[in-house]
Amino acid sequence: MSEIPAAGPGGAASPRLLLRRLRQALAAPGDGQQRLNQIVTLIARSMAAEVCSVYLMRGQDILQLSATEGLKPEAVHTAQLKVGEGLVGVIAQQGRAVVTANAREHPEFRYLPETGEEIYSSFLGVPIQKLGKTLGVLVVQNERPVSYSEEDNEALALVAMVIAEMAEAGTLIPRGTFGDDQENREPIHITGQGAADGVAIGPAHLHEPKLLLPNPIADDVVAERVRLREALDKLRADIDEMLNEETILEGGEHRDVLETYRMFANDPGWLRKLEEFIATGLTAEAAVDAARTEARAKLNRSPDPYLRERFNDLDDIAQRLLRRLIDPDKTGNQPEPGAILFARALGPGELMDYPRGVLAGIVLEEGSISSHAAIVARALDIPLVVQALNVTRDVDTGDTVIVNGDQGHIHLRPRDDVVTAYEEKLSLRLQEKESFNALRELPAESLDGTRVKLYMNGGLAADLPSLNQSGAEGVGLLRTELHFMLNKAMPTREQQAGFYSHVLEKADTRPVNFRTLDIGSDKVLSYLKQPREENPALGWRAIRIGLDRPVVLRMQLQALLRAAKGRNLRVMFPMVAALLEFEKARAMLLEEVERLEEDAKPASLKIGAMLETPSLAFAQDRFFETADFISIGGNDLMQFFFAADRANEKTAGRYEVTHPAFLSLIRMIVERCEKAGTELSFCGEAAGRPLDALALASMGITALSMRPASVGPVKRAIRAANLADLRKVAEGAENEGVRVKQALIGYCMENLIPI
Repeated sequence: MSEIPAAGPGGAASPRLLLRRLRQALAAPGDGQQRLNQIVTLIARSMAAEVCSVYLMRGQDILQLSATEGLKPEAVHTAQLKVGEGLVGVIAQQGRAVVTANAREHPEFRYLPETGEEIYSSFLGVPIQKLGKTLGVLVVQNERPVSYSEEDNEALALVAMVIAEMAEAGTLIPRGTFGDDQENREPIHITGQGAADGVAIGPAHLHEPKLLLPNPIADDVVAERVRLREALDKLRADIDEMLNEETILEGGEHRDVLETYRMFANDPGWLRKLEEFIATGLTAEAAVDAARTEARAKLNRSPDPYLRERFNDLDDIAQRLLRRLIDPDKTGNQPEPGAILFARALGPGELMDYPRGVLAGIVLEEGSISSHAAIVARALDIPLVVQALNVTRDVDTGDTVIVNGDQGHIHLRPRDDVVTAYEEKLSLRLQEKESFNALRELPAESLDGTRVKLYMNGGLAADLPSLNQSGAEGVGLLRTELHFMLNKAMPTREQQAGFYSHVLEKADTRPVNFRTLDIGSDKVLSYLKQPREENPALGWRAIRIGLDRPVVLRMQLQALLRAAKGRNLRVMFPMVAALLEFEKARAMLLEEVERLEEDAKPASLKIGAMLETPSLAFAQDRFFETADFISIGGNDLMQFFFAADRANEKTAGRYEVTHPAFLSLIRMIVERCEKAGTELSFCGEAAGRPLDALALASMGITALSMRPASVGPVKRAIRAANLADLRKVAEGAENEGVRVKQALIGYCMENLIPI
């Protein structure tokens, strides 16, 4: 390495000059360790520092001295600190710089005697980080007290960014330093929220692959500035083109997102920051990544959730810009069969873009158990975990992953014994599934002779083969909104009729309950403008939208009637809260029937409602007498009844089907339906859990609708149980003040009822 002139005492080379020297040094031949050694030597001389050291993360909480100029050479790869220990550990823990002219007086000071650093007084350290993930710490020290300048801090931070970029690309750090060798990477266990049951083992696949930047140090600053401006112009043009599409001209959440993108793409402050990074000597790609890394570091320290959400917008726009700067051929993203998909968030359309059968599991950083991505995952029988915070930061494509959708657990790079245990669990599940096939043609009839009809929930064409495979007796809930969500524009009457006709054809003589468009709350159509609401779950949604926008509802009703021509049709309206709402919707459907020619009418028409609000349970008798059938929407009814958001992990466990108050409500609804002679069923996640299904059936609900995979386990439990005895157990527990759920579990275990 050529001699590098040192800066004056207490001075520093400019960031741009330092990067230029760094680029020259890295162009020389050598392995990763030699390059690290060159970096610390170059920084020490450029900043007139007697010590420059790089500490790198080993595992989850250990920082190891990996290269140094000035400390004892024999301490390299032996001296270690825990995260949070000493000044270096505090920098790694907090993700921010520490600067002091007298390190020994700092309250967090701790020196490593094996390094010989006790003689050094001045200290400046910055984190080496990439999008919130700490990779290490870069430090300079001097024996005499030195007041490091803001320019010193900026220069060192810039070099730390370069180290992080090159480490991510694998062109700088010695192989295995960050655990990039599979055998050197430690297992990680992450807990999220299970949103679709099941267990899967497979290789990780990132929905948004990590973009590996080329050499982050620029050859030509002017050329990089031109590249950035050209990429920004293309990005702005793309956003403007999307905003001008007819499907989103009227607004909606999708348009709001694009408007936010446009705001960031034209924000002078952000553009100025990008220009400043390029001026220091970074490439356009590295400048974009450095800007968003800096923004994440600031916003992660903010207590304001709105500001943290704004980073997600900035992160998205930065990712789009990076894709325009990096060769598209290097960003191909096709998963191998059996892959576990990782994403920050995922819409149902994006999920359906993946070929059927390729994905074995899904993990999302965001999302909820009621999101449509979760509904689609359950329909496709793909295990899903949501709310797995920062998981995409810790996983790489190809990592072995275990996803446990039952309990919300994710194991990244699991130990062999953990894999073996889960493989045995999967084998048992496969044997259990085969045993359910033997029950497929048998009725769900209890030991005391109660016949329970088991239906499946659906919403996609991909669901329909499950009718035969699961042994379901029909479709208890056909979520028509999924067909709308998978379209970029409002489906035409003909498109809707074609889909509904296909469903009826596949169902043959089995009943299908078509639920009319149920949107609002967390169910959003990009092309249908909806207001922002403080409490959307209680806001403008479902039948309220249908009645306020009758054109949309009438079109759907016309499509359903057209599809049913000469066949039986069952239509139910969602989120009905009062008799008047049901009567208005019912009258609208009957008006459309009257307009049809006699031979175009359905063979029979049944009109029902979803009972999802406590108010409807107490509606006038006329409601129960007028409705042909009622389906209890358990998911919403329970969260409204208990005033507990089931998608909020802090409140989700505050309610249960077997709660005495809820069972009393169920008994009341059963009695009112029996008195009026009205069909009654229960639809929701609880219907697919054997214990809850038994409790509901024992209260008199003899029709349950669930995801296809749950039909077998529920049927097995019902055929092994005496429902009359179960009711006595539940009511006895209520009277004695014992928790009903525990009493039912005890009874089932004692009588070998599989739950």
